[in-house]
Amino acid sequence: MANEADPGQVLAAKSVGSRAAYCPGPLAGTSGNLEVLAEALSIVCGLGLDKHRFRAEKNAPFWVKRAEKCLPRPNTVHMIIFMLAKLKTFSLLGIEALPVEVEVDVSSAALPKVILVGLPEAAVKESTHRIERALANSGYVRPENRVVINLAPAELPKQAASFDLPIALGLLAASGQLAADNFSQYAVVGEVALDGQMRPTKGALSMAMSAARQGARGIILPAANAAEAAVVEDLEVVAVASLTEAAAFFAGQLPLDPTPSRLDEWFTAHGNYDIDFADVRGQELAKRAITLAASGGHNLLMIGPPGSGKTMLAKRVPSVLLGLSAAESIETSQIYSALGKLPAGKPLLARRPFRAPHHTISNAGLVGGGSLPTPGEISLAHNGVLFLDELPEFSRQTLEVLRQPLEDGQVSISRALRSTDFPADFMLIASLNPCPCGYRNDPRRDCHCSVPQVERYMAKISGPLLDRIDLHLEVPAVPFQELSNTAAGTDSCSMRTVVAEARDRQHTRFADSRTRTNAHMSSRELRQYCVLDQSCQKMMEQSVDRLGLSARAHDKVLRVARTIADVARADAIGIDHLSEAINYRLLDRQFWS
Repeated sequence: MANEADPGQVLAAKSVGSRAAYCPGPLAGTSGNLEVLAEALSIVCGLGLDKHRFRAEKNAPFWVKRAEKCLPRPNTVHMIIFMLAKLKTFSLLGIEALPVEVEVDVSSAALPKVILVGLPEAAVKESTHRIERALANSGYVRPENRVVINLAPAELPKQAASFDLPIALGLLAASGQLAADNFSQYAVVGEVALDGQMRPTKGALSMAMSAARQGARGIILPAANAAEAAVVEDLEVVAVASLTEAAAFFAGQLPLDPTPSRLDEWFTAHGNYDIDFADVRGQELAKRAITLAASGGHNLLMIGPPGSGKTMLAKRVPSVLLGLSAAESIETSQIYSALGKLPAGKPLLARRPFRAPHHTISNAGLVGGGSLPTPGEISLAHNGVLFLDELPEFSRQTLEVLRQPLEDGQVSISRALRSTDFPADFMLIASLNPCPCGYRNDPRRDCHCSVPQVERYMAKISGPLLDRIDLHLEVPAVPFQELSNTAAGTDSCSMRTVVAEARDRQHTRFADSRTRTNAHMSSRELRQYCVLDQSCQKMMEQSVDRLGLSARAHDKVLRVARTIADVARADAIGIDHLSEAINYRLLDRQFWS
């Protein structure tokens, strides 16, 4: 590089990234002095050039080219900056956020052109049009050159609009309109509106968790997603309302404080339930069975005529379960965040989820699926309750897909290129009528269903599925005397106290194991903690022979008996505990034999 700037020649200034500053034409009032050139470039671009070092770097690896386009700057210099910008972001695959690097390269070309590569889906391809108008409406200049945007790794499908903000910031940096040296410290996600304002994105919680695992200092995201991402520890969550704010933050012109986490305040304020078992008149035996199911994490089937209170009972089951822990809340909220189902203004779930899908739901809607797998209803019920009302009305094929998740506590969705696992540790509550009309064995109403009709109705529920349901409970119609009784029945608070005591015993029992409740005891733990004396063994043998219970149903009875003993504060399973557990299997053969 010569000491004198020859008018009409192109001179390169300090490189930022891997490209350089361009200056075509003579410098007004500078007489071609390179020191003045360095100072002018510093003023125009904010590059912070050292004019003495600039003159000394004669053989520095700068690219010296003629710039076809320029940004007009009155009374100074006409110039444009070309370089390569790299930013960190994430792509959502199921509920997991995988790291993605956004590379934006601006170079000279005869005609302006934007090339987007890296397996982008339709929403990502359309982002270039949104970003162009967002830049213009925010007061920036759209690069009139060839722009290549690469989303790496190339083999990972990219979907959703969360790439808008990192691409926009990369364009500003690559075109010289933004000087930032801290892109590598932060991850950036967010959808940009045409006016430059930020819109919320799905999966912010998963992305924040992934950013923390990647060792990032912080994450830049829309203000609407800041509260849910702020629950992640050791990560600065910076909320921005617009593209301009994000650019000013990276340029060091607008300091923004990280969003604080208010996890404890949130659980205290929103962890209570508005419904209570005290609202249910009668049905004390059903409340007893629900207490046992909640204590041991058992699945429950209720059968009874219409209007007997099955749905009312099921909706109140979460109110007797233990409150969500912080880890459980984050784990469940991650699923809702990935699907964009977190309630407005609620960064986390403070209550255990209760899901009640309609009986017309598809297989994929229930367990999850799609070309890019997404969670289904059983995953949305993770750490909560899945209620299937009118069980025989569901497609038999749909019900059969529940068999593996009920055993494993997770569901695996396999596709040609990958397999995705979703958590599905839920408590199943199901209800049904005893026949198509609903009044079989009801002393107050006549049933006109024929035997073949009842058999076809019940045949929709397979034996293997019934084996996986621990308690079968008959819920009869409530007589008028109990409906009109003003005395309060068993409430949720008293039931939750019993559940908490039983769970404490199980926590102590399984302290050195991954098992949390009696319902998930392994075969080895079953032999260790469900030892029967001689009288209990004789009763169990008679029941298996008389009812024809399978090996799985035999184990279910023992697990329920262990829970009944825990509720009774007994160390060993007694004859009364086993007898009650066996009674909860009687409906299995009474209606399906």
